[in-house]
Amino acid sequence: MINDNKNYDFNEYKRNEKKETDRSKKRLARLQTTFISLTGVVLALGFVLLGGVIFKKASGQPVFRVNETSAAPSIATLGSVPAPTTTAPFEVTEYLPDNPLADAFWGELTPAQDPVPYEHFEVHGLYLHRVVNLEESLELAANSEINAFVIDLKEAEGIYYNTSNETAQEIGYLYNYYNLEEVVQTCHDNDIYVIGRIVCFKDPRLAATYPDRAICDSTGNPLFFTTEGSEAFANPYDDRNWDYLIELAMEAISKGVDEIQFDYVRFPTGGTTSGAEPYFGSSGQVPSKSDCINRFLQTARIRIQDTYGIPVTADIFGIAVTSSLDGEILGQDWATVGFTGVDALCPMIYPSHYALGTRMNGITFDSPDLYPYEVMLNALLIGSEYYIQPNYCTVRPYIQAFTAYYIGEGNYREYDYEAINDQIRAIQDAGLNEWILWNALVLYPEGNYGGNND
Repeated sequence: MINDNKNYDFNEYKRNEKKETDRSKKRLARLQTTFISLTGVVLALGFVLLGGVIFKKASGQPVFRVNETSAAPSIATLGSVPAPTTTAPFEVTEYLPDNPLADAFWGELTPAQDPVPYEHFEVHGLYLHRVVNLEESLELAANSEINAFVIDLKEAEGIYYNTSNETAQEIGYLYNYYNLEEVVQTCHDNDIYVIGRIVCFKDPRLAATYPDRAICDSTGNPLFFTTEGSEAFANPYDDRNWDYLIELAMEAISKGVDEIQFDYVRFPTGGTTSGAEPYFGSSGQVPSKSDCINRFLQTARIRIQDTYGIPVTADIFGIAVTSSLDGEILGQDWATVGFTGVDALCPMIYPSHYALGTRMNGITFDSPDLYPYEVMLNALLIGSEYYIQPNYCTVRPYIQAFTAYYIGEGNYREYDYEAINDQIRAIQDAGLNEWILWNALVLYPEGNYGGNND
């Protein structure tokens, strides 16, 4: 059964005053410069430090993607990728097969005119919500494997940063919790790679402002979904909603964000309060839900990643990795979504989100939350059937870093450092290298977070 509880809690926490740590030596140690001799002419290739990684802005170099079946590259490796000896333009390949029905519904995909290559960054991240506990998180990162922060740009309740987007202004709910440029600069000054998270189709504010862009019944009335807070849902089939999300992403990029992460890239779960069924068009003329989500991600990738060289990633329900049936309901088809060309997928494989008695990979977990290592490992082993294939994107799981008291005594355990690090070990044992810790309160125990390397 799908559980959409992300353990949100929007309480504010006082930040303790701490002196900023001088980390200039660390930044200098990470700075990589490559000089390549071409017919006697030395070309100096400039790289920009983005959160402890050398992130390529210049065009003309081949895209570098982590292959989870081989060793991950080091910072030194990223700084020594040779330049091509020709000026042939960078090309982007579409790995999903042609889809005439999707083309008829949304129009054919239009490739970026001059695609820009990008460097994949190996993320060991923390989720910071609306930039909560920034100083404490920087200190943790300075003394651990943490090298990236995920910050909320847009949530279901509204926009968190200082946006000037016209559609956002019309919708309202502009909280302006932080100045995005200042946050990005602080993170970059501390060698932290910044990922901007955008909640997509779970947007009751947009649906209320533009009812024709909500999921509606056959008469055009917006529907409200019982398991989505009895609220309306933006229609994933409506490419006007795509435009809005992509425009927000491009604004965040202009303010310095290193990567765009789309969340709630899915259809709603559960039934409607009225009992009416969603209507998306005439039978036989509407692409499948998974075709819809895939086409949105392809479009976002073209307009953001291919056009600006800024990676696009997407969050995926953990259950979609192991259950194709649930994936069909969500529109998140694990078998194909990894071939949309996005840089990475982030499955939320939280042990607490699996039902009691879940059977996975031949093992029955009476209380899955009690087995952080085993649940993470077996979910990934099942999902590896697809992600080990050539051209499947990087897989970067979200890790449960919160205690799920709400599932009842005897069914949960405290998610201390050991439980969190056990999940990192499972990810490594599954042949992967990347992860993001999720705690809605942004309270993370001290530790190295090295998994098997601790």
